[in-house]
Amino acid sequence: MKPFKYIAFVCLLVLQVSCTKTSKQITSTKDYNATLEITKNEKLELALADFNFWNEKLQETPNQFPYLAKAAASQTQIFNSTGRIDALIEAENYLIEVNKSTDYEISGYLKALARNYMSQHKFKAALDLLKKAEANGEGLKGTEKMLFDVYLELGDYDSAKAYLEKIRKDGDFDYLIRLSKWSDHRGDLDAAIKYLEKAKVIADLSNLPSKKQWVYTNLADYYGHAGEIETSYNYYLKALEIDPNDAYAKKGIAWIVYAYEKNPNEALRILNHISEGYKSPDIYLLKSEIAEFQGDLEAKMNNLNLYTMAIDSPKYGAMYNKYKALIYAENEKKTAKALKISLEEVENRPTPASYDLLAWTYFKSGNYKKALKIAEKHVVGKTSEPDVLLHLSAIYKANGKVKVAQKMKKNLLESIFELGPLAEAQINLI
Repeated sequence: MKPFKYIAFVCLLVLQVSCTKTSKQITSTKDYNATLEITKNEKLELALADFNFWNEKLQETPNQFPYLAKAAASQTQIFNSTGRIDALIEAENYLIEVNKSTDYEISGYLKALARNYMSQHKFKAALDLLKKAEANGEGLKGTEKMLFDVYLELGDYDSAKAYLEKIRKDGDFDYLIRLSKWSDHRGDLDAAIKYLEKAKVIADLSNLPSKKQWVYTNLADYYGHAGEIETSYNYYLKALEIDPNDAYAKKGIAWIVYAYEKNPNEALRILNHISEGYKSPDIYLLKSEIAEFQGDLEAKMNNLNLYTMAIDSPKYGAMYNKYKALIYAENEKKTAKALKISLEEVENRPTPASYDLLAWTYFKSGNYKKALKIAEKHVVGKTSEPDVLLHLSAIYKANGKVKVAQKMKKNLLESIFELGPLAEAQINLI
């Protein structure tokens, strides 16, 4: 059977198997339809007005560097509301200028630029700024919290743990959310949920909308990973109550509708609405997957091409390197590009996920032994992420370790919601 016919056959199997399985209906269009009909984004309008105000101030008195930080904050909010990468880069430019104006000696401005760099996945650059802020000593606890964040992203887990100990404070919101994140990193999802639920109590008492919204969407993610889909859905709805334009919460609901309820048309309706006002490339990637699930290979490729065109822009830097490498690895003409990106990711972020990407790239290029060597040294036993485990099972099987691969099958089948319906066929072939 030719490769493309085999893929089409597997996709058909997925569609047939999925259609025979019914999941409990937990979503209702009545719950979120009103948020899909909104044409006004109040947060965005406020951010735009705020930016115009500070921009005018800068025109009048360009030597007032605090105005640069205000303009940067407005651009960051515009990015959060629209997903437009240009706004994030504009924020970066303002923050670079304000740090230059203050000789990189103001801790608050250093941390603001570090946050921006973390959003752009420039983690090493963020670390350099945070170490300067730490030496400065101003607002030290806030700096230490961010140092935990960046070390965790960089895969320096010993340093991350050391900073987690430095910020330890029972009943503190910032400590609890980081303890939750650390628990998730260690594969203890129950603990991650427990600590985030404690943080939710504090957020609810504070009655700060942004804090509550952040907790609700993160709890929704965790409960989804834990297979508690209805709880996940309800938390996404709670986030939408605070901000009806929350694209992240809507995307979470779209995933539930698609991956759990197997309703691709409704999922696409939600995603089409999101993409009207929120310009994030990953929407195209999800649409491509749903199109493949539907058997519409033309729509799959159209959306995949739109996604690839978007992330190929130098403006995105390393933000989508993982998915770029995964896509390139599927094309034998682009495996060299995939390998280059994978090696860069390992260099920049030597995490189990980065090494998994490198191992998978070697696997897809036919170098099974090297893939296994990298996986066993840097990945096995260091992460429990389902997508990584799915890669490991394929690498084990290709190296003749079928029994090892089959031991992973049960856990993978339990992670179908997180992996998505298309993964079921791959798992059944283990």
